Amino acid sequence: MVDADQPPYASVDDEGESRILKIRIESMHRKLKEPPRLLSSAAGKPTCSIFRVPQSMINSNGRCYEPRVVSVGPYHRGQPRLEMIEEHKWLYLNALLTRTNQTKNLTLEDYMKSVKSLEEEARECYSESINMESDEFNEMMVLDGCFILEIFRKVSRLVPFEPDDPLVKMAWVLPFFYRDFLRVENQIPFFVLEALFNLTRGHKEKETNASLTSLAFAFFNNIMHRADTDLAMFKEIPKHLLDLIRSSLIPESDRHAPPVRNPGNKKEAPSHIIHSISKLRRSGIILREIKDAESFLVVRFKHGVIEMPRITVDDFMSSFLQNCVAYEQCHGACSKHFTTYATLLDCLMNINKDVEYLCEENIIENYFGTETEVARLMNSLGKDVAFDVGQCYLNELFHEVNEYYESNWHKGWSDFKYTYFSSPWSFISALAALVLLILSILQTIYTVLQAYQ
Repeated sequence: MVDADQPPYASVDDEGESRILKIRIESMHRKLKEPPRLLSSAAGKPTCSIFRVPQSMINSNGRCYEPRVVSVGPYHRGQPRLEMIEEHKWLYLNALLTRTNQTKNLTLEDYMKSVKSLEEEARECYSESINMESDEFNEMMVLDGCFILEIFRKVSRLVPFEPDDPLVKMAWVLPFFYRDFLRVENQIPFFVLEALFNLTRGHKEKETNASLTSLAFAFFNNIMHRADTDLAMFKEIPKHLLDLIRSSLIPESDRHAPPVRNPGNKKEAPSHIIHSISKLRRSGIILREIKDAESFLVVRFKHGVIEMPRITVDDFMSSFLQNCVAYEQCHGACSKHFTTYATLLDCLMNINKDVEYLCEENIIENYFGTETEVARLMNSLGKDVAFDVGQCYLNELFHEVNEYYESNWHKGWSDFKYTYFSSPWSFISALAALVLLILSILQTIYTVLQAYQ
């Protein structure tokens, strides 16, 4: 007999809820055992150096972290828009394999074995778990690594381009390679490149004592227009190509120096770090170009003058700066030189007149676009970026600039100069007023002397 107080089919409902709860508990237990995929446990280790850029930075800077024509590594592999160069990689690998088979008796199996021993270490360089079988992963390392090496060799003329190679005939391709090879999401570990380079090193490279580092610098110096880099100062193996070029621009005095926390007893800088150059000029602070500086990161301040080297702002440099900042934001073990420099540029340039002034003083060489576009680029560089003024290499400069700006004497003297000497007409007016004042004083003195006599 059924209890009148008990709802019909209660036992059936209870069994159903119990079964659903059991399924849910089993699902939760599976998830407890599953490792993270989008941010793996390796992401927090110093060995991890190839990251997905945070969405907040993508929202600020757009698609500058994605490759345009060539994928390197797993993050953008297989995308339809990159298939053209993906097919061309196999032609370059075949040419390299044919050459090394004739000169060193190497086979494709030798290539795969050279990266197989590095697979576990290479996987730990990526912040995401790479869902690829071992052979597929090693094939990607060989294909992408050998393609980069062949491009370096051909540009350095150690190996000739084929007469009708479309990568040479189409003028737009190489400029995209310069940018794509230095995108933070588009990297393979440097030690993989070095293993493949040592395996396939030819007679010309041995005769000229060419190294992977020297070939990389020769390749990127074509777009950065700088002198040959001193290879002796690179004692540590870089993480990847972006890390190599970024590290080469850090001043040698700062390369191994620990971060400085608020030197002396100076008060902490305000949240805005420093004002725009338009405001700083009202306090008498000006900009001046440094010639023959070690790097554009070298910035000094003395006697009311911010001294900076010239920097060429174009499509390559904008992409390079954005990816260096993103790399420093993701990799906790590296210095924050580019983040600091980007914050400085963001502070100095807020409006068109700020950019115009920096161009007039030869600090900015603008091949990027209008002054508005340059100002927008600089403002995006410092947006949503974690920055600690107390631990940056320009900490002392920020404090000195703020102290100079807040000085009443400097403000008063600058206002006087700005009011009376900012233009020829204001100067003439001030001079006429001064002459009239002197004549009035002389007339008064003459009148007093006459009355006295």
